[in-house]
Amino acid sequence: MFPRSGDVLRVTRSASAQFAAPILFRVIRSHDWPTYRGWIWLDGYQLNSAGEAVDRRSIFVRLDGLHTVPAAAPSAGRTVVRQPGPRPPAPRTPTVRQSAARHPVQVG
Repeated sequence: MFPRSGDVLRVTRSASAQFAAPILFRVIRSHDWPTYRGWIWLDGYQLNSAGEAVDRRSIFVRLDGLHTVPAAAPSAGRTVVRQPGPRPPAPRTPTVRQSAARHPVQVG
């Protein structure tokens, strides 16, 4: 399994000894840096239990120790926010121009 951008992985001790407590990790990119066979550097975000990014990290892990987490469908209680489309132009209101009253200025 080779991780791709956007994949969510469960990273455990089988991927590296540093992960005694498993973490969820969303991949940004995998580096093509030379490493030991079967190991890889990944950039991404550590996720909390709600799937929100809490920390950006680079991790060095064994490929065969990574487990892909299936993408979760939005739950019934979760609100999906849609971005609004382009707004129609605002109606033009006629501008009423008033002539400026001229007042003589007294100098001196």
